[in-house]
Amino acid sequence: MSPKRPQETPTLFAAAGFDQEAPHPLPDRLRPRTLSEVVGQDHILGPDGALTRMLETRTLGSLVFWGPPGTGKTTVARLLADATDLHFEQISAVFSGVADLKKAFDAARARREMGKGTLLFVDEVHRFNRAQQDSFLPVMEDGTVVMVGATTENPSFELNAALLSRARVLVFHSLDAAAIEKLFAHAEAIEGRKLPLDAEARAVLARMADGDGRASLTLVEEVWRSARAGEIFNAAQLQDILQRRAPIYDKSADGHYNLISALHKSVRGSDPDAALYYLARMLDAGEDPLFLARRVVRMAVEDIGLADPQALVIANAAKDAFDFLGHPEGELAIAQAVVYLATAPKSNAVYTAFGAAMQTAKQAGSLLPPKHILNSPTKLMKSEGYGSGYEYDHDAPDAFSGQDYFPEVLGRQTFYDPPERGFEREIRKRLDYWAKLRKERGGSR
Repeated sequence: MSPKRPQETPTLFAAAGFDQEAPHPLPDRLRPRTLSEVVGQDHILGPDGALTRMLETRTLGSLVFWGPPGTGKTTVARLLADATDLHFEQISAVFSGVADLKKAFDAARARREMGKGTLLFVDEVHRFNRAQQDSFLPVMEDGTVVMVGATTENPSFELNAALLSRARVLVFHSLDAAAIEKLFAHAEAIEGRKLPLDAEARAVLARMADGDGRASLTLVEEVWRSARAGEIFNAAQLQDILQRRAPIYDKSADGHYNLISALHKSVRGSDPDAALYYLARMLDAGEDPLFLARRVVRMAVEDIGLADPQALVIANAAKDAFDFLGHPEGELAIAQAVVYLATAPKSNAVYTAFGAAMQTAKQAGSLLPPKHILNSPTKLMKSEGYGSGYEYDHDAPDAFSGQDYFPEVLGRQTFYDPPERGFEREIRKRLDYWAKLRKERGGSR
């Protein structure tokens, strides 16, 4: 008879009923098992996609995956390792340092000696500094690892040129509504239950995901947790329950620069509706309204200029109005300025003229202005000809003497060329009239 086993004392977690494995979140349970299950990236995984073509040759070079969060970068890297029979090793630039990199490289070399290659997936690769990025170069070149880096930032700005020259950049797109709907349907099939949403609420839920597949499934879980038996949410109820997920927007990253560029170019392109849309996008995401007001002032001087001299006045007034009123009332003043600028006549003539004048000033050096327009406060300066021959324009016919004011060795230059638009049409008439008088009175054109 075997000895009686002593009764085991239950652990605190077992006694509390937590001895079973904790359920996995829905995004983890629905993670694709094959590349064909990945949604929303048909341009790289479809029949003629870049990765599809690589896999047909059973060879894989180093890659950089660039795209927003939740678009499948980590999943695709893991599945690529499976498809090419490579060991999958993952590190994160957020938590890893030089010692971690050295350890990963040494392990990859040991595997290589055993005939096994390594796909080293580097999450947030842009967070490594320049020296750390350079440490990848030798192991990429000698084939110790196939490096697959993932980044949400523009690789052109954040990654070393040497690293980029050794890797192919593949762009991952935000998931569109159709791709998000596929994820919803897949979740319903796996869970065996429908989302408790009417048609409008379902579309709103897809928009809340903002192109992020992982976020969309997290939202689905929240909906199922919140719904009581037999309850169906409409759009308003859904937004109240979920408290609406904020748009993806990092004021220090690409989203910021993309949207401010879109706003500026919409104003320049005389599209007030698009301009208001991008202004609203940025304000909704929490952008500093004073940053936007400053950019509107820049638009007034860069893209409208003297075609409408009131543009700068209105842009500055909008900035002051926001300073005075604050959020949210003051934002309407910025919106009004944006619409005014978008519908104003456009001219970059002053912007171009200033750039040309600045270039000439730098290239020509410290040239002395013509002596007739120099002051002569001393006898010596008068004896040197300072101020001699100057004609006071207000005493000349038409209040215009026609004298030349450029340095003699430089000769007369033309920088400002106003177009026949807006108020600059009137300025063009004046300039043409003065050019005619200058020629008649012996000045150079």
